[in-house]
Amino acid sequence: MHLGLVGLGKMGFNMRKRLRAAGHTVTGYDANPDVSDVGSLSELVQELPTPRNVWVMVPAGEVTSSVISELKSLLSPGDLVVDGGNSRYTEDCRHADDLAEAGIKFVDVGVSGGVWGITEGYALMAGGAAEDVERLLPIFDSLRPEGPREESFVHAGKVGAGHYSKMIHNGVEYGVMQAYAEGYDLLAGKGIVDDVRGVLAAWQRGTVIRSWLLELLVKALEDDPDFAEISGWVEDSGEGRWTVMEAIDNAVPAPVITAALFARFASRDTDSDAMKAVAALRQQFGGHAVRSAED
Repeated sequence: MHLGLVGLGKMGFNMRKRLRAAGHTVTGYDANPDVSDVGSLSELVQELPTPRNVWVMVPAGEVTSSVISELKSLLSPGDLVVDGGNSRYTEDCRHADDLAEAGIKFVDVGVSGGVWGITEGYALMAGGAAEDVERLLPIFDSLRPEGPREESFVHAGKVGAGHYSKMIHNGVEYGVMQAYAEGYDLLAGKGIVDDVRGVLAAWQRGTVIRSWLLELLVKALEDDPDFAEISGWVEDSGEGRWTVMEAIDNAVPAPVITAALFARFASRDTDSDAMKAVAALRQQFGGHAVRSAED
């Protein structure tokens, strides 16, 4: 396929590379001319064969809305826009309705994989009409890991379902990371365990708590033993907050995810080993910035 890709940051840049390696033609546009294939969105649209497929991979919120609005004025009926960023699911229907006025189709896709997706592949959660999702399957299949499609891709439902699924995914991620971090803090703080990293490494096979996040925690400790170089200040990207708000709105108890979110808030007032571990994990899987210990 020939895909237009808007946004060539940490995720988009690697996605373009992975898709090209799979044999697809990708024309990318970014405000940074050093990585962009064309000079403007207008040039991007002109490069694409019809019906066009344009994947938007820019920061959620006003930036995404601005790009989609400009694409509406440039694309033609039958073209398709994908929002693969971390937009809030409530924005998807608004974007879909706006594009539909011009006969343009819309699919929202939650993308998980971070900076490792280029080699490990991405998990994908799509929302939209069945025929629109089907149209993009060659792209989805090239982005996801090898193996059964159902283990890394899902057509989750109608417009909004993809981003809603990714939002809940990120809420769960908050809780899992916090549990590992608190376990690390206990291991490191007691003084009875001589090889904390070794204990965590020994949990990677055979135990019921083995996971990729655990592997990344072990790697983070290899790169920075005792997390001496980073601060315990942990940001939140917004999706954890949205997940907790959904839990409140639907009267669904979510004590673990809520506590994990509040722990991030608390990290900005105090410096703890547990939150250093969370900061290190976010850097490992997503390339998120951390603050140095000096800060």
